[in-house]
Amino acid sequence: MPRYRTVVFDCDSTLSAIEGITELAGERRDELVALTEAAMRGDVPLEQVYGRRLALVRPSRAQVDGLGGAYIRNLLPRAREVVAALRQERIAVRIVAGGLRPAVLALARELGVEDDAVAAVDVAFDAAGNYAGFDQGSPLAYAGGKRDVLARWAPALPRPILLVGDGATDLEARPVVDGFVAFAGVIERAAVAASADVVVRSRSLAPILALALGEEPPRDPGARVVYDEGLTLLQREGIRIDPD
Repeated sequence: MPRYRTVVFDCDSTLSAIEGITELAGERRDELVALTEAAMRGDVPLEQVYGRRLALVRPSRAQVDGLGGAYIRNLLPRAREVVAALRQERIAVRIVAGGLRPAVLALARELGVEDDAVAAVDVAFDAAGNYAGFDQGSPLAYAGGKRDVLARWAPALPRPILLVGDGATDLEARPVVDGFVAFAGVIERAAVAASADVVVRSRSLAPILALALGEEPPRDPGARVVYDEGLTLLQREGIRIDPD
C-alpha cells in the first residue's frame, strides 16, 4: 500500500453529505435529482444536464452563499481531521468539483485548503445579485472535465496521486491519477464502485487518511487516532493495511 503525496477530493457527497444543486432546487428538487443522478451514473453526458439544471434553479448570490454554509454544516465525519492530518504530513490536498465555485470555496476555506487548490464552476450575478449565467468554458461543466483539470494540474502535483469521489465524472479521471477511491458513504453508484481501486462505504472519511498514508502512520497523536479509526473501518470492509 503506497503512501500518496497528493489527495484530490470531490465535494458533493464526498467531503459534504449534500448535492449542492439539489439543495438549491426548491420545488424542482425531484426533477433536478433525476438529472443529477443520470449524469453521476454516467447515463447521459454531464453537458446535457449542467446548464439545464442551473436554468431551472437560477440561484441568486444569496442562495449560493447559503449553499456554502450548507456544505460546511453537512461536512462528513472526520473531514476536518483528515484534511488537517494530510497537510501535517506534507501531502498536497486539492478539491475538484462540478459545483458552484463560491460555495465550494467556502467549504475549502473551512478545511484550510487554498483557493488556488480548488477547481469548480464559476457563476455570474447581476448588480442585484440575480443569476446571470455560469462559466460555459469551464471543463467541469462537461463530461471528462475532471480528467482534463487533473491532467493540467498533474505536472505540478507530487505523485502518487489519490482521487476520492462518488460519481462517473470522478471515475473518468482515473487514467490521470495513481489511485481512485469510490466514496460510497453517502451514495453508492454501482458502475463507479465496480471500476474503483477501493470502495469506502463508511460514512466517515477516516478511511481516506489510512488509505492515503498506507503503512506509515501519522506522527501526530491526534491524527493517529483518526488513522487507527480508519484502519478499523477498512477492516470491516475486508481491506487490511498493516502499519509499521
